[in-house]
Amino acid sequence: MLLLYIKNTPQLLLKDLDKNQLILREIGINALEMSISAVKPENLMEKSIKIHNNKLYIENDEYDLDKFKKIYIIGGGKATAEMALSLERFLINFKEIEYEGIINIPKDKEKQEFFEKSKISINFASHPIPNEDGLKGTKSMIKIIQKSNKDDLLFCLISGGGSALLPLPKHSIDLQDLKEVNSLLLSSGASIHEINTIRKHLSDFKGGNLAKNLYNEGGATLISLIISDVVGDNLDSIASGPTVPDESTFKDAIEILKKYNLLDIIPNTVKEYIEKGLLDQKLENPKPGDPCFTNVHNYLIGSVSSAVHVINPFLKNKGFKVNYFSNNITGEAKDFGKSLLTIILQYLEDNSEKNKLEKIALIGTGELTVTIKGNGTGGRNQEMLLSYLNYVKDRKFNYNFLIMSANLDGIEGNSKAMGALVDNYTLNQIISENIDTKKFLVNNDSNSFFKELRTEIITGPTGCNVNDLILILISR
Repeated sequence: MLLLYIKNTPQLLLKDLDKNQLILREIGINALEMSISAVKPENLMEKSIKIHNNKLYIENDEYDLDKFKKIYIIGGGKATAEMALSLERFLINFKEIEYEGIINIPKDKEKQEFFEKSKISINFASHPIPNEDGLKGTKSMIKIIQKSNKDDLLFCLISGGGSALLPLPKHSIDLQDLKEVNSLLLSSGASIHEINTIRKHLSDFKGGNLAKNLYNEGGATLISLIISDVVGDNLDSIASGPTVPDESTFKDAIEILKKYNLLDIIPNTVKEYIEKGLLDQKLENPKPGDPCFTNVHNYLIGSVSSAVHVINPFLKNKGFKVNYFSNNITGEAKDFGKSLLTIILQYLEDNSEKNKLEKIALIGTGELTVTIKGNGTGGRNQEMLLSYLNYVKDRKFNYNFLIMSANLDGIEGNSKAMGALVDNYTLNQIISENIDTKKFLVNNDSNSFFKELRTEIITGPTGCNVNDLILILISR
């Protein structure tokens, strides 16, 4: 058994589990360990990049490093620290070219120690609301862009969280106004795509503007390495797309603000700039076909699908028929928890009876949301699983099941857990111990519930930053 990231595995593998339940938990824990490893930024980098005989290989592309005089590294995001350290391990072995850089990441003392001997400066910034430190770091990146030229190679390392960590508001908008807009958007119920549409139109860095700045200054070659944390993996949504064309418009931004009743309460500087953008096409972000992207190369090096690709053959080897039932799980966690039984029963009806399948694995990925009304401790995956249990607690099952749901980042909500697991044993606990599931659910207190059942999953921060993973194992 793998024992790498999950710290409370012995607690999850109880001695009084029956054989079938124990096996399902062991398989589920192994699959989760493999999932985390698959999306670790350093592993994604090592899988995607090779340097051999002064040539850089990314996917099917080749870059002759002898053509470049200097290499610069910039970027930001929750996973960008590990990305930068991994890239530096490649560059240290290629001594012919000097390199330097700066990245913006959330504050983490452990990462700071890793960078003590690095040529890449680490700048701690704020997330999810931008701050002065983030602005200072982003301005330093602009200075790097300004001193680069066509003989240089620029790496931009992008991961989730970059939208907040890389602030550079338009000249007529100050940081305080930008912070206020971010706060309003985050509490409005708008989707991440909608929020980033606004962010892109208020930034001189995001929405393809990094590429535009580089093109206007010196035309260095730009390689952007991207890890996705958004459903659908749209590059223009990840960190608000600094290096990719922006297909959204000022008109879209206005409509989103109207949709969520924000147009009349956002700061005047923001409203005035967006209204000005409606009238002046020159203020639009660069679109597909813009010449500023001529020498820009974007690579999606990882997402939650990287985890699915790894655990799929593992589960098949364990005798399961595997179905990746959705890569687009969104919506309210409580609602999805109630719908999960229908998904399982439908799949059993459509497949199991016809083919007499004994072992089935269902995989789902995405990111749910929680509308907070209580004052408990929890997170979206734990709330979803608690909602499922609350819905099925009086139901009798004629098969063994295990459901694990986790944020592969390692921490979710205001809890210290990445998620939790539920199975037949936890259902029996609820009944035998007379646990009031609804009370925990109403108070958004899912973590306290799973602490009581001893089925929360604890890893601590993993350094990963992708969508969440739901794994359902059924044994008949």
